Amino acid sequence: MKVFVTGATGFIGSHLALKLARSGYEVHALYRDEAKAAVLRHPGIRLFKGDILDYESVAKAVSGCTNVFHTAAFANVWHRDKMQIYRLNLEGTMNVVRAGIYSGVQRFVCTSTAGALGVSDQSGCCDEQTPRPGNFFIDYECSKAIMESSLKAFSAAGVLTITVSPTRVYGPGVLSDSNGITRIMKKYIAGNWRVIPGDGSSIGNYVFVDDVVDGHIRALEKGRPGEHYILGGSNLTYDEFFRQLAEVAGMKYTMFHIPVPIAEMAAYGMMLITAVTGKPPLITPALVRKYNHHWCVSGEKAAAELNYHPVDFKTGAAVTVDWLKSGCKTWQP
Repeated sequence: MKVFVTGATGFIGSHLALKLARSGYEVHALYRDEAKAAVLRHPGIRLFKGDILDYESVAKAVSGCTNVFHTAAFANVWHRDKMQIYRLNLEGTMNVVRAGIYSGVQRFVCTSTAGALGVSDQSGCCDEQTPRPGNFFIDYECSKAIMESSLKAFSAAGVLTITVSPTRVYGPGVLSDSNGITRIMKKYIAGNWRVIPGDGSSIGNYVFVDDVVDGHIRALEKGRPGEHYILGGSNLTYDEFFRQLAEVAGMKYTMFHIPVPIAEMAAYGMMLITAVTGKPPLITPALVRKYNHHWCVSGEKAAAELNYHPVDFKTGAAVTVDWLKSGCKTWQP
């Protein structure tokens, strides 16, 4: 079976493309950067240079494929032209779906984000039925929410689309903007990350990359068209996250809780530097505000319908820490 993978040089996409190839699929992988494509060298992967904003290159790459995994997205925290975020995440998605329809693709598995569900402060853990918020902290989440609505419209018209929403993904692999949690873990091990947002009680959900890849494949094989599945892992407070990381790594550092107003002021300072230099900020005021809320999610639907059962954080962190301590040289996705 031939499958098309967009975003194949990214964190999730590279794991997914290689897992599919090793499972016997013939993978058509779209890429933009020759150097980044080096990780995809496998006899079962056929590389197509292109861009999801270039319809012709997408149409060429998807030709002959039965199914599509659309993982490509703009996932940075900031862009000088914020409309580029919407172009990539909306126009790019429409190009992939349109090209796939014309090529005779049977199913589309499209990657969104659990951030589009909104915060869980007032309603316990969010699930797939949680009403979407009216406002979002960052444009990435907003663009993904709009993408989900567009995919529902395609589904209503008979196109077999399935949406999956990973939470905060970590694990060995490409240390890109979409692998920010692993980058934090790397800094912690090196003794260069000593801060915890707010009072440390805000909850986030952390999921191992292998589980996210498994969830994508299970969504293709078992997911119901038109449905949405959260691909999550462990719900942890920041304090719990760093405590468990310290136990797994065998490295315990004194951590400092940074009050939200101070963190927000620092973020505004970074934005001033960005305005002068054009260099993307490490964090924005909107992200500071975002991470002061709870982002607890429920994985019950994916467990029931996809038989999706992720590992706990300590198990996934142990693999990740071993890889980081090896100098990031032993990754075999």
